This record gives sequence, structure tokens and C-alpha cells, in this order.
Amino acid sequence: MISRELKRSKIAETVWNVLLMAFHQIFGVQLPCQDWQWCYISAAFRLRPLKLLEHPCGSCRALMGSCLCCFLQIRSDKDKEIHIRYSITGVGADQPPMEVFNIDPVSGRMYVTRPMDREERASYHLRAHAVDMNGNKVENPIDLYIYVIDMNDNRPEFINQVYNGSVDEGSKPGTYVMTVTANDADDGTTANGMVRYRIVTQTPQSPSQNMFTINSETGDIVTVAAGLDREKVQQYIVIVQATDMEGNLNYGLSNTATAIITVTDVNDNPPEFTTSTYSGEVPENRVEVVVANLTVLDRDQPHSPNWNAIYRIISGDPSGHFTVRTDPVTNEGMVTVVKAVDYEMNRAFMLTVMVSNQAPLASGIQMSFQSTAGVTISVTDVNEAPYFPTNHKLIRLEEGVPPGTVLTTFSAVDPDRFMQQAVRYSKLSDPANWLNINATNGQITTAAVLDRESDYIKNNVYEATFLAADNGIPPASGTGTLQIYLIDINDNAPELLPREAQICEKPHLNVINITAADADIDPNVGPFVFELPAVPSAVRKNWTITRLNGDYAQLSLRIMYLEAGVYDVPIIVTDSGNPPLFNTSVIKVKVCPCDENGDCTTIGAVAAAGLGTGAIIAILICIIILLTMVLLFVVWMKRREKERHTKQLLIDPEDDVRDNILKYDEEGGGEEDQDYDLSQLQQPETMDHVLNKTPGVRRVDERPIGAEPQYPIRPVIPHPGDIGDFINEGLRAADNDPTAPPYDSLLVFDYEGSGSTAGSVPPPPPPPPPPPPPLHRRLRQLPQLLQLRGPGLRLPERLGAQVQETGGHVRGRRGRLN
Repeated sequence: MISRELKRSKIAETVWNVLLMAFHQIFGVQLPCQDWQWCYISAAFRLRPLKLLEHPCGSCRALMGSCLCCFLQIRSDKDKEIHIRYSITGVGADQPPMEVFNIDPVSGRMYVTRPMDREERASYHLRAHAVDMNGNKVENPIDLYIYVIDMNDNRPEFINQVYNGSVDEGSKPGTYVMTVTANDADDGTTANGMVRYRIVTQTPQSPSQNMFTINSETGDIVTVAAGLDREKVQQYIVIVQATDMEGNLNYGLSNTATAIITVTDVNDNPPEFTTSTYSGEVPENRVEVVVANLTVLDRDQPHSPNWNAIYRIISGDPSGHFTVRTDPVTNEGMVTVVKAVDYEMNRAFMLTVMVSNQAPLASGIQMSFQSTAGVTISVTDVNEAPYFPTNHKLIRLEEGVPPGTVLTTFSAVDPDRFMQQAVRYSKLSDPANWLNINATNGQITTAAVLDRESDYIKNNVYEATFLAADNGIPPASGTGTLQIYLIDINDNAPELLPREAQICEKPHLNVINITAADADIDPNVGPFVFELPAVPSAVRKNWTITRLNGDYAQLSLRIMYLEAGVYDVPIIVTDSGNPPLFNTSVIKVKVCPCDENGDCTTIGAVAAAGLGTGAIIAILICIIILLTMVLLFVVWMKRREKERHTKQLLIDPEDDVRDNILKYDEEGGGEEDQDYDLSQLQQPETMDHVLNKTPGVRRVDERPIGAEPQYPIRPVIPHPGDIGDFINEGLRAADNDPTAPPYDSLLVFDYEGSGSTAGSVPPPPPPPPPPPPPLHRRLRQLPQLLQLRGPGLRLPERLGAQVQETGGHVRGRRGRLN
């Protein structure tokens, strides 16, 4: 608001100041302050936004010699009445950046104290204040908006100093290559920040000096001419210039960058063989042998898909004996044998090979006729090894065939049919040495019994390897494998498991689970039958077997109590083969006292667990001493018994009251005893008629009705094995002989009363008894025979006692010896 108190003389000055301000607002040009009369404006005047050049110091120095430029004066219309103090606040005054603007507190003139940079800050918002000397507000604050006017003080800057791009050879004009970009920090809405591009130079300038062009506004580089050929020019270097002021080279600022354009290869050159024919040679039966190298020429980029060659055999090898592999370094084709060739079948091969690239040919490029070549391969003859047509050969037969059995004929074939060669056979591997092979015809026979349960059998198959060798120069040989599948037969009896066990001395506490192992296979194994033998009878008396299933059973006690100890329990195990086989196995059963849980409790083990080493040693010493004393006592008793037996045998027969019923005047030790015929002691061949006699009491004077038995003469046993059995048989025959004298029969006498004063008339002498049969007579002489035979022979216990009781006279007792 213009002060109404201005004098008329000041009206012209005020109008001038307003015009100056209007000039500044319209044209955006700050004029230098020369005197206090500049920029006089009332504090109530509302300003439009101010525009200041970003570098005002240049004009200030030119006019005033310093960078302190006045661009505005603020005055209050109350400054005539009181003293006013002016100040400014805001960014650029008392806020960062500090002190860009300053104000004279007395005159109200505002100054720019240092250069402004629009690229750092493009606008400022300040607030002007007017207060009295006491700091009281005189006028309301006014807002000042200052915009920095851009100047062209920044060059365009490329993002990269060097750009890399590529383009395919043979590309058409207008093909995009790459984009270059430059940025200008100046105001992009003005010419200061508007950048334009152009190509300065191109190297090399072939086939044209203008192969590329650039879009001046976007920086896109494209091809402008045809004729890009990688085989001629592989790379172009292009210098690109960026200029602001819309590309005005006179006023704008410029910068340059380098664009490297690589011409990439396309498959525009088909591979070509250097010659149309190739040749090679290969021995028969050789594989992985290179027989020929095929060379090609390709002008495309080496070691790229456009250059790498691929070879194909298109004819001449229907069986696939050959292949052509590519050398990764030289790109040559290596003709290689992958399947053995046979001289007797083909002596030469004529191959046709075609070459191409990994990448297909570029559009419009045709395959060259030089991409096909012929390869001639000759086959040389060598001595080939005989071979077995059926390898591995499998035969089946039962195990256990006897040695010498012909199994099969395992013959080989010599492929060299044009050579008169002989083939010989031999064993190469026969682990068990069970087989023989005929060296001439290859007939295989057994050398031993084939056992399926042998350790040399794997999965029922026995495997042997044979060698067939010819007599060529040098000799060649081949191998063949014969596999013999052995069919199982029931030739192994089952074995009881386990062999040792323990059980409680009382039944129903625990049992023993038993099973069987059979080396055979099904059906010659389980189900098994477990049973106890009838002999000895104590086995079935004490034990019982309960069948669980076909493979398991339980052994347990039959009786209510069995004394603790170790018992050998025989068990018969029978398999299910045809015919079945059985085996009697013995299981050692430890019978022990058990607790309520059925676990064995050993007192010795518990005691030993609480004793020290010294106590255990003392116990062992005591046990040894006790055993020694027992042994000495037994030896003493044996010796005493021997002496007692010797004394009893020396008793005179006359003094022996046990055998005085009949008295015979016979003397021993004569010729009859020394010239004794041992054949008289032979056992009769049959005793049926004696054993079948009717039992009963017979009279002394009664003669048996039956005929007397005839004792056959047995051949003399040169070395009797058991004299006791021999004597027992003789006693049994004598006891059952009806014609023998009744020495032990009941004697019947007539009782004549008692008390006769005259005395009894002596009876007539009895008739002499019949002579004893040879067996009884020989038995009476048995003690003398035993003395002659030596001390090593002993009588049976019962017979020896009878001989001792009779003092050398042997008596027979019916029904006592069984």
C-alpha cells in the first residue's frame, strides 16, 4: 500500500520505483541497486513471485565491484513516526542454506550475498518482518517467493563413456543396434537442458562411411546401409556427440562418447570338404579305431555353432559299424569303428559322408555340393579267437550224479573259416574241481559227485569257465561259461537246534523251544517231526515234546520234579523229504532250580559273585584236595577188593560148605585142563526148543521125555571180544537143558521116623550120577582157565559171585540170569 502521506514531490519518484519493479516482474531481470531511492515500496504492498538469475554476482561485480546485490527494499509507512527494524526468516536466511539473502535492518534493503545454483535449489520462500525498537510487531509479516532462473552452466553427460552393441551381418537398413543416453543437469523445460545427438565419426568407413545413423532426440543407433559382412569387418567404432541448447553448436555445450558395434556372425557359409574322396584301413574285430580324418573349410566364426561341423554317414554302412566324430579343436571328422567288422563278411566299405553346421544356414543360403564326400575303408584279416555260440550255457540236473557222468558238449566255433585250424579245450576255472572236459570235442563229464550244499554253489548254480584256443599264428583263444543248476535231493538229515538249553527242575515254569536246520531246500526240509526215542525209557518218562508248528516244538518235563544237573536228551528229528531222513540229535539240558519267574538260580554263582579273588582260589584248592582224597580212597578200595577176590578164589573146594551136596573125586590141573578144547564152550546156534519147554517142578529121579539137545559145534573165535557174554549164554543154555542134573531141584526123601533102638538099616549106595554134560564140566574148570588166560579177563558180576561162593564149582540156577 503506497503511503498516503507522501508529498506531491515524491509522487514521481514513487511511480519510477514501481516501474522498476514492474520491469523486474515482467522481464525477469534484476537491476543493480545504485542508491537508497531504488525499490522504494511500502510494506503493505503485496509482491508477485520474484525471479533471480542463478548467478547474479557476475553483473554485480561488473557494476559495483562486489557480489553484494540489492534486489528489493521493504519499508513501512510508520517509519516516519517510529524507528523500524526489518528482518527476514526462512530458507536461505536463517535456515540452511544460511545467509544466501540478507536485509539491512534500518533501510529494509535485501541483498544476495553469494551465487545461487538452480541445480541445488530452484526456489526460496522468505518472510519479512517489521518491529519497533522494543521488538514489538509494527506490520504483519509479508511472504516473499523467489525463483532462481536457470542458466546454461552444465554440459550433457553420457551415462557410459563407452557403449557396446552388436548387429548381425547382412542386416537390412533400419536394423536397431543400440541406444546411447546423455543427461543435462540444466532445466529440461528450457533450451539449456534440451540435448540432441549426432554421429561424429565412424571407423572403419567400409563398405560405406555412413553405415549407421542416430536419432537426434532418442539416441537410437540403427543401420542405414546394407553390406555388413563379419568376414570383412568384424567391428565398428562410432563417436557420438551430445549438445544442449537443442543441438546449437554455437551456443550449446557438448560432450562425446564411444559406441563399439560388433558385427555378429550368421551361418552364411556352409562347410565344405577339402577333397571329394578319403580312404582308410581297419583290422577286423577292432573297435574305437580312427580309420580316416575328414578335413573341412568353414569361413564362419571359429568355435561357434555356425562353424562347428556335424558329420553324418548317409550311405554305405547299413549295419552301423562306423561313426564320424568331430574334433573340437580342428573341426575335422574322425571316422571311427564302433562295431567290429568281419573280414569274412565284408572286406571293404564305401561310405558317403555329409557335413553340416550345428546352426542352420541363414535364410537364402544353399548347401554347397562340396559338403558331401566319399570314404573308402578296407578291412584287413587277422586271426580271430574261437567263440562259444551259447555263452553262458545253462544245464539242469539233480545233485549227486556219480563221477564220469556226461553232462553236455560245450564246443566253440572258429570264425576263421578260410584257415585250417584246430581248436583245443581246457578248464579255465573249476572251483571245486568237479568237471573234466575233452580237449578235442569239448565233452564235459563229472570228476566228482556234485553236491548242491557245497560252499561253491551260489543260488543252486555251479559255474565253471572253459577255454577254447586255436593253433593260429599268433594263437587266439576264447572263453565260455557253463552254469549247472543243481536240483536238490533229500540227502541231508535235519539237525536239532539248539544244542544246549536250560530248564527248571519243576515243570510248568518254563519250556525249551526247539527247531531244526536242514541243508536241503524245499520240499526236502520242513515241516519237521520231533519225537523222543523209546530207548532209553527214562527219556520218555522224564520228558515230553509238544508240537507248535512245522518248524518248532517245545521240550518240557513230564514228571513233577527232576533233580538239578545236566542231562543229555536224545531227540529224533525227521524231515519231509521223499524219502524222509531222520537224525537223532542230543541236546544238553541243564536242569536248575528256578525262582517264581521261571529264571534259573545257581547258588554257586550267587556265592561266587560275593567272594573275592582270594576266597575263590581257596575254594578251588579245597576242591582239588577233596578230589585227590576221593581218588586215593577209590584206589585203596579197588586194591582191597582185588585182594579179597584173590583170597576167595583160593578156598579149597572141600572147605566150601555151600556146594557139598555131591562129592566128586576129580582133580584139576591135569592133562585134561591143559589140553582143553575151547570149541566145547561154543553157544548152540538155536535154543528155541530149550526156551519153549514147559515150566514146572521135576523129580530128581525123573528123566525128561524130550530128546536131549544137540549142541552144535561153533567155530572157534580166535579173539573173543567179551568173555562175559559168552559165559552168560552158556549158563542160559545149561539152565534150560532138560537133561542136566537137577543140582538145584527139590530133593524128595522118605521119612522113616525116629527112635529105632536097633538103628536104621543103611540104605544101599545110590547109583552114581550121570556124568555132567561137557558144558558143566568145563564151567567147573573155568577158574583155572581164567588164571591161565591172565588177569585181564573178568567174569560177569553175577557169575563171578557164584564162582566165588562155590570155590571154583559153577552151579546153574534156572531163571536167574536174564
